[in-house]
Amino acid sequence: MGAERLQIGDLARATNTKVETIRYYEQIGLLPAPSRTRGNFRAYAAKHLGRLSFIRRARDLGFTLDQVRELLSLSDQKRQSCEGVDLIARQHLADVDRKIVDLTALRDELSSLIEQCSCGTIADCRIIDALAPSLPDSTKSGALPA
Repeated sequence: MGAERLQIGDLARATNTKVETIRYYEQIGLLPAPSRTRGNFRAYAAKHLGRLSFIRRARDLGFTLDQVRELLSLSDQKRQSCEGVDLIARQHLADVDRKIVDLTALRDELSSLIEQCSCGTIADCRIIDALAPSLPDSTKSGALPA
């Protein structure tokens, strides 16, 4: 790419990132501010494209912005041990595993509710019953608590 400069729209298309997101990443310091043209347009270089591609891939894998910031900081220290990177990835994997357990339980519960559906009337619908808040006995008769 050499000395070629990209405008923000070009960078957005090249990385499949919204322009607003690129500006936000600049604002929070994940992406360094680019130089400006004489017309005051942002002029991005290859380093911006590479860094934004890194950020996008990390976000696609579910890393938080704080984790991405830390990974970027570590990636800039080429001679340092990668233990820090490994620790961040292992912590993220543990979070993913917890979410999988939670989603599996959610799937099982929803599947059970669907299986109980007799496709009768809404008044007899088990799914609606399960979603409705359970009210104290005094409110079920129509009396509201004081």
